[in-house]
Amino acid sequence: MHDDMSMLRDRVAGIRQRIALACQRAGRDDATVRLIAVTKTHDAATVAGVLNTGVTDVGENRVQEAEAKIEALAAAQPGATWHLIGHLQRNKARRAALLFAVIQSIDSVGLAAAVARHAHAAGRTLDILLQVNVSGEASKEGFDLQHWRSDPAQLAAFIDAARDIAALAGTRITGLMTIAPLAADAEQARPVFRALRALRDTLRVQAPEICWDELSMGMTDDFEVAIEEGATMVRIGRALFGARPAPHA
Repeated sequence: MHDDMSMLRDRVAGIRQRIALACQRAGRDDATVRLIAVTKTHDAATVAGVLNTGVTDVGENRVQEAEAKIEALAAAQPGATWHLIGHLQRNKARRAALLFAVIQSIDSVGLAAAVARHAHAAGRTLDILLQVNVSGEASKEGFDLQHWRSDPAQLAAFIDAARDIAALAGTRITGLMTIAPLAADAEQARPVFRALRALRDTLRVQAPEICWDELSMGMTDDFEVAIEEGATMVRIGRALFGARPAPHA
């Protein structure tokens, strides 16, 4: 266990150093980038280990898997901020609204309304990010904004949706999230990250009443490029924990 903890501390330190260097290249303060430790398939003890290194943000893909970990660690790690980063089905909106502090994967007005209703009923206000698909990849969730630069109607429809969501009690928009296509070379993801930043800059002008501060983009294979393009949150799993445990047969 001591060896595992030492390895984890070394990995966290290594990632923080890479974040700092990427920020330096971009002329940014590394305090502007939050490391989200993605703990999908890893147990509560492993999550506790990464939190003990000073990481404060945990990303989970599934509500059911996260629930057991959040309950197991509630007393020992009360300061952890739990992010839902995976696709959320509307029938799980109530549980998500009660478990998480941040939901990064809001991809429709209907889903936002369901989450907001349950959060408001519980006396909570959740930070949410609007997930957008700027790459056009068919397998990706999110608001379709592949052609937002050339199609004013697509951008206008998104802004209308964002305003409807911003009017809901129980949630607060704080920015955008995207997932870049998998690629052998991280540079291939740069246009996607650059497009998300450009979208955010446009939204700041056209919908200034909404907060667009956060850009959640970049994972293990491409987070440094994402930071160079303006990421404020990077979602790191494999570089922290190694390969995911194989599922039981």
